[in-house]
Amino acid sequence: MTLFYFICLGIIFGLAFFLSWYKARSFKERPASLPVYYGTASSIASFGIAIISYGCLFLSGIEQKMPAIIFCTSLGSFISWSMMTPGFRSQKCVERIMRCFLGAAAFLSIFITIAIIFTLFFETIRFFNVISLKEFLWGTQWNPQITYQDTNHVEDYGLYGAVPLFTGTLLIMLIAMTIALPTGLFIAIYTREYAKARTRNLIKPIIEILAGIPTIVYGFFALVAIMPLLQGFGERIGVEISPQSALGVGIVMGLMIIPYISSLSDDALGSVSQALRDHSLALGATPSETIKKVVIPAAFPGIMTAILLAVSRAIGETMLVVMAAGLTANLTFNPLESVTTITVQIVSLLTGDQEFNSPKTLSAFALGMALFLMTLLLNFISLCIARKYHEKYDI
Repeated sequence: MTLFYFICLGIIFGLAFFLSWYKARSFKERPASLPVYYGTASSIASFGIAIISYGCLFLSGIEQKMPAIIFCTSLGSFISWSMMTPGFRSQKCVERIMRCFLGAAAFLSIFITIAIIFTLFFETIRFFNVISLKEFLWGTQWNPQITYQDTNHVEDYGLYGAVPLFTGTLLIMLIAMTIALPTGLFIAIYTREYAKARTRNLIKPIIEILAGIPTIVYGFFALVAIMPLLQGFGERIGVEISPQSALGVGIVMGLMIIPYISSLSDDALGSVSQALRDHSLALGATPSETIKKVVIPAAFPGIMTAILLAVSRAIGETMLVVMAAGLTANLTFNPLESVTTITVQIVSLLTGDQEFNSPKTLSAFALGMALFLMTLLLNFISLCIARKYHEKYDI
């Protein structure tokens, strides 16, 4: 029945457009706007009346809303149709409405961002009212599952030193970028500067398919293929490698973020003016020297943005590390050992029935705030670099 009512509303909006459009085409005088704007203005008016009537009926508590909404919308469509005269500047009206709509969409995104920040902030403050900031930032033991009483024997707490989580996240990110950065950049340089059009059209879609693979598939790939392969290699050379080693997770994550670097770097290289290449070649530089000394420096802002976005993606990755990384916090810089990450612990802390007043659950918000600040810092650095080199190369 609800679907029937929505179909009726769609028919009313369509009729409002068609009748006003037809009426504008039938004017004996020259209309102030094109007929399509008359139809669009009438449809927008009908839609607005439907939204307003729904809001009023919702506040009034009436249960059968849809018949009343259809009646109000039909009446509003008739009134808007009757108001369509040759002197009505429907184009200006439609443009104002669209400007307001686009502005509302922009402010909505800002509002959502601010709401998320405030949610994280207030929950983080609640956590730091119980656990000290010094312990969280500099503590080397993380185990929210255990309990011990504080010095006043008031409440039970876990261990919330986040240093092992930070080091584990950064270790996996560094391994991933060691693989993804040169590979993605070399792919971009080859496809943009050396490959023929036919080869480029073949390679680029294949590489970009990697970006569309769900991260859970990468997690299966890490568990089924990469981890056993690393363990087998370690046994052959006499080195013990953990089944959830940072090296294995970092390798798969590096493969996952290659498309981000290659695609964005390719676009950055493509945005460099062909005149710069031609001038360099005309002065006697070889193609490789032109790429090294002209193209890459000119495209450096875009390349740096691609790198930092890939770093943010690696730091914030969830499903892959949940499946392949360890759950136990281990403070180590050895890539052959098991480590955990910030996102793994957030998922672990917020999975299942949790009491949101406990330090254990509130610590997830503190980790979320730390993750947010890390990505915010990376984006700020990217923006500063882009502005600096855009001014330098005037591109």
